Amino acid sequence: MRTKTEEKRQAIIDVAAATFGELGFERTSMSEICTRLGGSKATLYNYFPSKEALFLEVMFQASEADFQNTMLALQTGNDDAAQTLCNFGQRFLGLLYSPEVMAVRRLLVSEGGRANIGQRCWDMGPARGNAAINAFLQQGIERSLLRRADTEVMRHHLLALLEAELLPRFMFQHLPAPTAQEIVLCTERAVDAFMRVYGTSGETQGKSDSIRKSL
Repeated sequence: MRTKTEEKRQAIIDVAAATFGELGFERTSMSEICTRLGGSKATLYNYFPSKEALFLEVMFQASEADFQNTMLALQTGNDDAAQTLCNFGQRFLGLLYSPEVMAVRRLLVSEGGRANIGQRCWDMGPARGNAAINAFLQQGIERSLLRRADTEVMRHHLLALLEAELLPRFMFQHLPAPTAQEIVLCTERAVDAFMRVYGTSGETQGKSDSIRKSL
């Protein structure tokens, strides 16, 4: 059962979500949220120190179900590491280029150093995701599906490969968000490259050939 404090916090988030959705981030103010919510600004700031912090919470709640679904893709327990990574990669890129997460990433570019926003975002998203990815990679090594290497480095390479073709369009905002088909193809090419480096000999050859045929 929620406490009154938790209920109040969620009420603030719900009102903020509606306000951000109606007015957008720039036009929304803490004063406007306070007016719609009722109560004092002091109470609002007691829960969230800034508009940016409140916006992060709204966006993370909106994307939490998709985040959990993305991490579940790593928990198949099968022996097809490449296919598991393809399933994960497609969900990961779909999440990363969703409107909610792109809005958070743009906020981090401009405001990440303020009020511990960057650290808060890291704890709520990437830190949790990185732990799950590292665990999957370690299991792959132990089951001889992936060659032995530093899982931190492996994760960096995997995530960089997955986003390699899409990051410029996000940074410069010169192209629309990727389509579902683009995400599938980008993921397959990224996993093919990753498995060439980190797959065991049989796993690498068989899965890379299979992925290349679909490109």
